[in-house]
Amino acid sequence: MRSIGEMARDGGLSVSALRFYDRAGVLVPAWVDPISGYRWYEPEQLEEARLLARLRRAGMPLADIRLVLAAWSGADTDLVRGLLQAHLRRLELGLSDARGEFSTLRALLDHRENPMTSLNTATARLSLPAPELAAALDAVRFAAGTDPELPMLGGILFDIEGEGLHLVATDRYRMAVAQAPTTGHGGLRTQVVVPLPLADAMRALLTGEEPVQLTVDGDRVTLETGDRQTAGQSLGHEFPDYRRLVHLPAGRRAHVDTATFRKALETGPVRPSETRKQDGEPHDLSVLRVTDDGTVIACDDGDDGDDDQNNVAVNREFLLHALTAGARDELILELGAPTAPLAVRRPDDEDSFSILMPVRLED
Repeated sequence: MRSIGEMARDGGLSVSALRFYDRAGVLVPAWVDPISGYRWYEPEQLEEARLLARLRRAGMPLADIRLVLAAWSGADTDLVRGLLQAHLRRLELGLSDARGEFSTLRALLDHRENPMTSLNTATARLSLPAPELAAALDAVRFAAGTDPELPMLGGILFDIEGEGLHLVATDRYRMAVAQAPTTGHGGLRTQVVVPLPLADAMRALLTGEEPVQLTVDGDRVTLETGDRQTAGQSLGHEFPDYRRLVHLPAGRRAHVDTATFRKALETGPVRPSETRKQDGEPHDLSVLRVTDDGTVIACDDGDDGDDDQNNVAVNREFLLHALTAGARDELILELGAPTAPLAVRRPDDEDSFSILMPVRLED
């Protein structure tokens, strides 16, 4: 017989999904240990698990999946073919409806694009400490996007307002925000999206302690330090309103020793059978939970007693990047519901943080 971990690995379903389908009566294990509650499956159930995984990836409703599984091994395939064809028609109709809605949304966007003055057309000149700007760039660079279909995310937002400069980067799955103090601006809010090559060139200049000068003139951005400078054109796109994205529901905060927690992630359990794709690349998940004593642990994939309603699953590599960018010996993890983003915060700086999008465990 196959353990639940083996079934998940070979069947293409996560452990949490197998638990869900057991509770739903769709794929019930052949035997459950009455003491430990651990689930075991017959070898022939592997084909059912693989079929179930395919149907779920295609978005088939659970009620139809039940019928497909019940009729799959029978001699008469008419019911299965009919259910597959009916679901395909639903998908085609849904795509047609979505195209209609998107067409309306594009028309609305076209209508509202011109009336407002863009924040990117302003002019600003300000001074700021080189170490502060370097630290801010280091804190957000890891989260910048590389998807050619979303060029507006392929840079770092410089958001200048009052005596502060916020740097923001996101690739949809994670977002990082950092702040650096400035002097000499004090004008209207100015935003500009600095492409990554220019941002990296700026970072290379920031090796000293002296103040640097940042100038935004329309779509041109210049950084000067001493007798050196780097300049280039900003991205001709508007960055999303990040302030709306960082207002998260209150979660449970836990202090972690960064080095210890990093080691626990690197050597601890992941869900290798639950490889998901972000930007087309598979990745491993770390499933986190805050214990009663306030400790954050990575849950063992084989622990059949875990309650996934209290766990948050994130891309482990992204979380390791966020810990590095946090640049503190101690950080704060803020975990909410399994569907809420996880926040990585600095205990001494509320304005510099990163958030990671969760991955649902019951897909």
